[in-house]
Amino acid sequence: MAREKQLEAAAEAEGTPERSYREQLDFLNPIAQPLASRKLTRKLYKCIRKASKHKQIRRGVKEVQKFINKGEKGITVLAGDTLPIDVYCHIPIMCEDRNLPYAYVPSKSDLGAAAGSKRPTCVIMIKPHEEYQETYNECLEEVEALPLPL
Repeated sequence: MAREKQLEAAAEAEGTPERSYREQLDFLNPIAQPLASRKLTRKLYKCIRKASKHKQIRRGVKEVQKFINKGEKGITVLAGDTLPIDVYCHIPIMCEDRNLPYAYVPSKSDLGAAAGSKRPTCVIMIKPHEEYQETYNECLEEVEALPLPL
């Protein structure tokens, strides 16, 4: 309860209202499948925060695409509210071709904030690292368990 009040106060101070997971689902693209659950979304954000401290993330469509092509392994996290869809609709196909796990989260601004950036980010790749291996493995298992779109 106190945590929610802190979040609301922080959101008011920034001037942008804090939206709940349910409210963020209203802005999803039709291609945002498989979508991470609320619990998995929180785990992914936590893993992204840890990975960014150790400089183990790839951020942005160009950079993620380059490293997928180079054969780098990791979990790809895409924002479900990115418009136009054409910007990043090829990334899931590239991931499927290389057997890389990927999932969508509802908000690009939350994704950017988890990576320690003030700017929204539509794609992030989390690379494995021994410092946060346990959290990474949990996320990896849950993302791989998500059903892929047809």
